[in-house]
Amino acid sequence: MRRLPAEWEQQQGLLLCFPHNGNDWPGKYGAIQWAFVEFIKKVAQVETVFLMLADEKLKSKVHEMLEMAHVKVENVSYIIHKTNRSWMRDSGPIIVKNGSKREALNFNFNGWAKYNNYQLDKHVPSKVAHHLNIPLTQAVYKGKPVILEGGAIDVNGKGTLITSEECLLHPTIQVRNKNFTKEDYEAVFKAYLGITNVIWVGDGIVGDDTHGHIDDLCRFVNEDTIITVVEQNKKSLNYKALQDNLQRLKNAVLENGKKPNIEELPMPEKLDFDGLTIPASYANFIILNKCVLVPTFNDANDRVALNIIADCFPGRKIIAFSAIDLIWGFGTLHCLSQQIPV
Repeated sequence: MRRLPAEWEQQQGLLLCFPHNGNDWPGKYGAIQWAFVEFIKKVAQVETVFLMLADEKLKSKVHEMLEMAHVKVENVSYIIHKTNRSWMRDSGPIIVKNGSKREALNFNFNGWAKYNNYQLDKHVPSKVAHHLNIPLTQAVYKGKPVILEGGAIDVNGKGTLITSEECLLHPTIQVRNKNFTKEDYEAVFKAYLGITNVIWVGDGIVGDDTHGHIDDLCRFVNEDTIITVVEQNKKSLNYKALQDNLQRLKNAVLENGKKPNIEELPMPEKLDFDGLTIPASYANFIILNKCVLVPTFNDANDRVALNIIADCFPGRKIIAFSAIDLIWGFGTLHCLSQQIPV
């Protein structure tokens, strides 16, 4: 019986991919490399960083950068593989427990049903599974490959999963699995992730390149508590959708029939850059062994968000991580990483 562990369960490490071309961060590639070094440094203090690098040349350059920044390099494990992008949450494998053993799932990444250049990213799951020496299973449903990104789902480890209708069920925009119904997805979640109960929210935040990923919206912080972003500004384009999501969560039930506790998280001020609305969200935090890294945006709500998240994780250090450069690539800490459970 498969089970997808919750993110707060013990981790062996975190999968990251060092950016090797600046296309995802036009004009900010220099800053991004050092932001990445800082990300690696924080993770390496508490667990292993499985770091994917395009080639040996980049590996030696990055290794020098890590040493210069006094990163605990003995906690960095290198995987050589060229990728199209660095978003490991989506192109990387989802690792489940199958009985007492681990199994890597390949959910057939297709560039979010938006970009054509994902051929290199398709091989990330097999490279990672080989590096970890665990079996890899290709996810299929009714004989066809199923497409699902890690950023589209969040679980409590007990049988409940949250996802969004905008991401998985929109009939025309970024369609991952044509003609899939809620029942089809729920069958896939049950078979591969051990899910018995699904909570569906509505739409994602404006500017989200993935069209509604849950990891910018609602996250489990423990097995019966969900934190969700809420927009207070009624003039914001996010106001209505986030109020609707809040209402849906209040009406939802967990796998045990009980109502979840709901914690509300503010949104940062609208972030615009070069004529685009950037999907900045405090919900894109990453839970690690002993700590939680929270993206911040040079915003008055940074402090408010950090305090709310700190109250949700009494046993863990809460570390603010400036994501003002990372977010120019339309995602931050959670989008860039994929946890590897022990």
